[in-house]
Amino acid sequence: MSSDRLMRIHSAEFQAMAERVLRVTELTSRLNVLPFEDEAGKAELFEQILGKPMPSRVTIYPPFYTDHGLNLDLAERVFINQNCTFLDYAGIRLGERVMVGPKVTFITSGHPVDPEERRLYLTGAPIDVAENVWIGAGATILPGVSIGRDAVVAAGAVVTDDVPPASLVTGSKATVNRRW
Repeated sequence: MSSDRLMRIHSAEFQAMAERVLRVTELTSRLNVLPFEDEAGKAELFEQILGKPMPSRVTIYPPFYTDHGLNLDLAERVFINQNCTFLDYAGIRLGERVMVGPKVTFITSGHPVDPEERRLYLTGAPIDVAENVWIGAGATILPGVSIGRDAVVAAGAVVTDDVPPASLVTGSKATVNRRW
């Protein structure tokens, strides 16, 4: 997993990442139209997306979306339901026995809040999900979040801060924190 990142948008590093995003978008679009029973076809495409074979006993129900793939680390017995998105620029780790409900979104990238810098930089921070976590349908996990072992993230929750082990987090209310 990488630490917090800042990447200049008009750079060779950004161009290389953008090329990877286009390649993975093509691979996931092929994955998402395969017949559900085509296990060999899915395994081949996941290997290209992840850059390595998918661990045994990992279950992913398409459609499945990721923008990079190479920074997605899945442990044994992870279950990912339909229509999930993993924006893994800065790294996403899912520990053993993590269950991810449908339409969950993991986002490791963003932009600076400052309007002058917003179009110049991509920011990023890794997401780390410990063992035996359940993430409910439609939850959104934002950059830099760690979720502790045995925690539950309720359906629709927007997780902006670390989640302690063996706890339940809920809520999605937006609040104004500052103005400029």
